[in-house]
Amino acid sequence: MEIFEIDKIILFIIFFVPGFISMKVYNLLIASEKTNFSEALSEAVAFSSINFASLSWLIFLILKYELFKTHFVWFLILGLFIIFVAPILWTIIYVWIAKSKKLGKFIISPIKNPWDYFFEQRKSVWVIINLKNGEKIGGVYSDLSFSSAFPHKEQIYLEQQWELNNKGSFVKAKDRTNGILVLGDEIKSLEFYT
Repeated sequence: MEIFEIDKIILFIIFFVPGFISMKVYNLLIASEKTNFSEALSEAVAFSSINFASLSWLIFLILKYELFKTHFVWFLILGLFIIFVAPILWTIIYVWIAKSKKLGKFIISPIKNPWDYFFEQRKSVWVIINLKNGEKIGGVYSDLSFSSAFPHKEQIYLEQQWELNNKGSFVKAKDRTNGILVLGDEIKSLEFYT
């Protein structure tokens, strides 16, 4: 009975863990909805299968040269690479390709909305926030600023708030400003200036 239990654990590690790792890394790199892993089992198995298909040449070499018997340390290193490291690398490579300007044209963008696209670039900019009530808020979005990401509601923290003149130009930083937090429900549009 114990042999069958060990077999189940090995099958679980082989067919679920690499896909699970890929999905978790993807969720760390791309803002996305929280994954219900009980519903995403088939997706994890599919990613694991892609991982093993891509590394079938390495698995073939491991089996051909019987590394389990001849070089156990190399067997462990390569096994850990196949199950844990490669799924991370595949995901990083996919996200890099999807975000690249040249290669990304051939893949549907994983970024969910323009809000995330802009703020993910982490540019330092001057911002004018046009509120739904007609008011305008000016400020600096830079290293100490922050914006929310999908699936959370849009919110933006500007590290400095600036006074605007009648023409909408930046005049001076507000006295003793420590920034301003604006909720997305209040925002009509954002203007960015360099």
